[in-house]
Amino acid sequence: MKMSYLFKYILIIFLYPSSLLFAEDDSWVVEDIRISGLQRVSAGSIFSEIPITIGDEINANDLVEVAKSIFATGQFDDIQLGRDQSALLINLKERPTIDEILIEGNKAIKTENLLDGLKKSGVYEGTLFKRSVFENLSSELERQYISQGRYGADVKVSSEDLERNRVKLSIDIDEGSTAKLKALNIVGNKKFNDEELLKVLKLKPRTWLSFFSKRTPYSRENLKGDLENLESFYKNRGYLKFNVDSSIVSISKDKKNIFITINISEDEVYYVNKVSYAGDIPDGVSEESINFLTQYIVPESFFSQEALTYAEEGITELLSNQGYSSAEVSATTKDSDKKNNVDVTVFIDSGQRTYVRKINFSGNERTHDVVLRREMRQMEGSWASDILLERSKLRLDRLGFFKDVEYEMVPVPGERDKVDAEFSVEEEFSGSIAGSLGYGAYGFSLGLNYSEKNAFGTGNSVSVGINSSDYQTNLSFNFFDPYFTVDGIGLGYGAYYTSSDYGNFNASSYSTDSIGASTQLVLPINEIEQLSLSLGLDQTEIKANIYSSRQLLDYLAVEGDSQEAITIGATWARNSLNRGLFPTAGTLNMISSSVAIPPSDVTYGKLVHKFRYYTPAPLDFIFSARSEIGALFSYGDTKNSPPYQNFYAGGLNSVRGFKQNTLGPRSYYSSGLYQNNSSGGAYLLEGGFDMIFSLPFLEDSRSVRSSMFLDYGNVFSDGCKIYEIRCSEFDLSELRYSIGVGFTWITALGPMSFAISSALNNDAFDETETFQFEIGNQF
Repeated sequence: MKMSYLFKYILIIFLYPSSLLFAEDDSWVVEDIRISGLQRVSAGSIFSEIPITIGDEINANDLVEVAKSIFATGQFDDIQLGRDQSALLINLKERPTIDEILIEGNKAIKTENLLDGLKKSGVYEGTLFKRSVFENLSSELERQYISQGRYGADVKVSSEDLERNRVKLSIDIDEGSTAKLKALNIVGNKKFNDEELLKVLKLKPRTWLSFFSKRTPYSRENLKGDLENLESFYKNRGYLKFNVDSSIVSISKDKKNIFITINISEDEVYYVNKVSYAGDIPDGVSEESINFLTQYIVPESFFSQEALTYAEEGITELLSNQGYSSAEVSATTKDSDKKNNVDVTVFIDSGQRTYVRKINFSGNERTHDVVLRREMRQMEGSWASDILLERSKLRLDRLGFFKDVEYEMVPVPGERDKVDAEFSVEEEFSGSIAGSLGYGAYGFSLGLNYSEKNAFGTGNSVSVGINSSDYQTNLSFNFFDPYFTVDGIGLGYGAYYTSSDYGNFNASSYSTDSIGASTQLVLPINEIEQLSLSLGLDQTEIKANIYSSRQLLDYLAVEGDSQEAITIGATWARNSLNRGLFPTAGTLNMISSSVAIPPSDVTYGKLVHKFRYYTPAPLDFIFSARSEIGALFSYGDTKNSPPYQNFYAGGLNSVRGFKQNTLGPRSYYSSGLYQNNSSGGAYLLEGGFDMIFSLPFLEDSRSVRSSMFLDYGNVFSDGCKIYEIRCSEFDLSELRYSIGVGFTWITALGPMSFAISSALNNDAFDETETFQFEIGNQF
């Protein structure tokens, strides 16, 4: 293309008006150079490019060189050279600039990603418009879609001339549909069967189970990743010379199906002959720790690339945590004298140890520096440790005050062994004043709440709430200082008033009015464990009515209807969940206890253990297990524990498929008639198993959780009375079970949850619900 343009310009020279023609051996002295046609480009830049100047003697060959030099700038569409007496005439037509690029019709590939791809091809706003590049734009964009498996994509590009020598590019995209992987075949495998190898790959043909899992779509990048996974699979099992000979991708005529064939060569298994080290192990790093990290690379064991990578990364991390942030570790192999054996050499270059001079913060316009600094695990003056810096970043993230937290290590000028840790944060408003509207098992609820997790930038939390539902009215105030002491001991306190109508709770008909206050100390044990100690004061008035149960009236006859209690409590929690909302991995273990102690009017105790577990499962599922075990007991002069402390089971957040709080012992009228309302129980056992899956029709499922579940649970009495006919002491055979599908969606109104379920072993007295719905809570 360039040669054709150059040829055009040379022809212009020789086909110019006859008065300007001259033979090749004619020469003349340039006394003036006149340039015309410039708009953006300065004349000075042209003078600096052409190889002649005023006073030079030139001929036709020199004019060719002038045309070449101007053409090489790439800024002109047309170049005309001529002569007027002793003056050289240069007439230029500038290339237009791209003023705007408008892209429409794209959804699968974001606009910014398409623009980045165009920029790499030299097409972006403000640059010169080149006709040769423009003609290839459609093909370039279609290649991006083909790499994503969209072989039917069609891209149309048009240009529109604007004033002042500018151009607008319009790109209209029909993305088409993604071709489905119909078949994937592996050829050449003898040591492992197809089923074993296909498990290694993320790309898999669709089956009926694909509806419950989000399949990895075909793309060149995903295929490349699978080929690397296949290579790692073999090399981790000793096949050092394994090779992918070819990967052939075929497309059906309608461009809707893809067929992949992978040809491999397995070769033989290789073993480790000997392991040696090169370089120096720095002070502070023991040989035992190095040997521990290379424990899987031992003589006579089969070679494993994974073991080598583990050793490299482990030693590098070990050194970086000791201040050797520029350490380089590499493990190499070479064939040994023994057949199918390799010698491994681990090269260690620790570099220079670096220390943190200062830790600086930026972006925290509202939050005080001390709030950030107390979360630091990396200390000033100590050596720079990657693990401590990452832990510091994680603790800042967990505060919930910031949208983003980043850090970088900046070398200190003139001091090669010192760096500054620069933490930058992006604050978000951590408080709210909001009204709430919800609907659940107890009908509609209304609320007005103020909360601030970072009050006045101090890191303290404050909340005030007024909430009302058919079942309960609650007023509360709470304050918590997470760093009441410099050692990280937290102090909290609060007060509340609660009025509850248990008749609207699907329970025995009575009401309570409670007022109380509490204080709490939180003692951190380590990064994921803490111990909380609490002290509370509570006064509760119990009001019976004509529908109250005989169990309640018996209790009031012994303990009275006004009760004051002093409670002490302790809670141990270990939380390794990877997310606060919709976790996908980790566990939560929490054991809590509270005891009402003398001189309380009633003395009782309560123990609860909660457990949550999440782990990835095959086919992109996430397996989840949960359980809750509780026990309520009385002691001293108190014969029966307070009924308002009883456990209840059933409902969307308990055993789905059963109506809220209806499981367990039933109330009994004083007249001797049976009443099908729950009276609660002293013992609780409930839990469930979920197989969590992503909905395939959702591009972004981070705010939605769906699962297939099996729930179980019930509540039990600590001593059935002679008149109770629906009562069971702790008995595993009395557990109720249900299966179904559940969904939770985080909306602007709060979490919206519903479940479609079926009770498996309900009896005639159990109250079941196939469909359950709630706004403002999540399971």
